[in-house]
Amino acid sequence: MPTIRAATVSDLPAVLGLYAELHPDDPVPSTESAQRAWRAIQAQPCRTILVAEADSGLLGTTDCAIQANLTRNTRSLMLIENFVVVAAAQRTGVGSALLREAVRLAREADCYKVQLLSRATRTDAHAFYESQGFQPLAQGYRRYL
Repeated sequence: MPTIRAATVSDLPAVLGLYAELHPDDPVPSTESAQRAWRAIQAQPCRTILVAEADSGLLGTTDCAIQANLTRNTRSLMLIENFVVVAAAQRTGVGSALLREAVRLAREADCYKVQLLSRATRTDAHAFYESQGFQPLAQGYRRYL
């Protein structure tokens, strides 16, 4: 089983490689813009990029953002973004381990919920998320800019 830990700056190239698998049509960011974004993310104390690391390298990642909230008795919530596990490591427990750690961080921060979005067409991912205790309770909307 891989080690789940917070990403460090040395993980940036591998994390970008994982994101290329998640969004293969996206242009590759320049080193400068990726490093600038990384520094901005790392400067946010309520944000953690988790990675799943094995001897062979990074197998998966997810971006966890804890958001302050004025409802639910001011309990925060966690948003999960950019969840990806390399194809070769899917269905091996890597994704489950990443989500367990994300949920642990959310509980530690007294979040009242953990929320994620998944494209409507990704029924395989939906089945996985439901197997991890997530429920399809809401309909999400996006407006790309």
